[in-house]
Amino acid sequence: MLFRLLAIPNLHAYVNPTLARYTRFEIGGPARALLDAGDENALEQAWGAIEETGWPRAVIGGGTNLVVSDTGFPGAVLRYTGRSIEFDGEVVHVAAGAVLQDLVDAAIAQGLKGLETMTGIPGWVGGAIYGNAGAYGHSLHELVESVRFFDGRGFQEISNGQCEFRYRESVFKRRKDWIVVSAALRLKKSTEDLRSAAASILKIRNAKYPPEMRCAGSIFKNLLLADLPQPVRASVPENVIREGKVPSAYFLEQAGAKGMEDGAIRVADYHANLIYNTGGASAHQLRMMICELKRRVHDQFGIELEEEVQYIG
Repeated sequence: MLFRLLAIPNLHAYVNPTLARYTRFEIGGPARALLDAGDENALEQAWGAIEETGWPRAVIGGGTNLVVSDTGFPGAVLRYTGRSIEFDGEVVHVAAGAVLQDLVDAAIAQGLKGLETMTGIPGWVGGAIYGNAGAYGHSLHELVESVRFFDGRGFQEISNGQCEFRYRESVFKRRKDWIVVSAALRLKKSTEDLRSAAASILKIRNAKYPPEMRCAGSIFKNLLLADLPQPVRASVPENVIREGKVPSAYFLEQAGAKGMEDGAIRVADYHANLIYNTGGASAHQLRMMICELKRRVHDQFGIELEEEVQYIG
């Protein structure tokens, strides 16, 4: 496979890479190969080359919300690394490999409103679409007009409605064989001081999730109030509810999560929904901590927390 890959323009291949280098947790073993496709032709050819080997394959983005097994992944890991950002009036066409913060900064520079609340969210645009990323009461689905993706046979484009966006969900989470390659987002011209608004948000986010912290941000999704059992709904203080959601951190704090640790894995003292690697942690320790936190909340409240993070291996 490698000889064939070397001849493909805009494709970079790495043999036995340690995947910890490609995740924010800095945890995980090696893959047999890592393929970075910089354009659609490289992506299509890389996909075909992997198919010929019969190896398992996995698709990742910036690795922000990724937990890789200590034993790594026994196949090829594929990333789409195209990073173009192009504006056409109030519409921005952005490749999936663009860093989300670069997109936010570019939109602000154009005087376009809509993305400033996502400042400081790490990762790439493709992953943000995959997980319908958001913050401060807004999510990316509000801006998406269409998404272009590769389905293993060719490229397709679907509308916002066909993306089946929900809270931290999209059709791409269920169809992991579909690879987001680009999207069109519609923003709005604004005379507001977007730079100042973004700077205020970034200050708050960096205090909670320092950029150097080995973490995935919040580890669990928040819960929709309407989906909670009636006795649990009745027990939640009104001042905790935000936009119809109850932060998972509320339930985790009641269950004594703050400050818990297992080796180099620790739950933050100041935020019960933040797990981080203090250095040298294993994926096993991380997964055991996640399981223990879910067990505690289930035992106390009878509800199931759901991770935002994705697993490989």
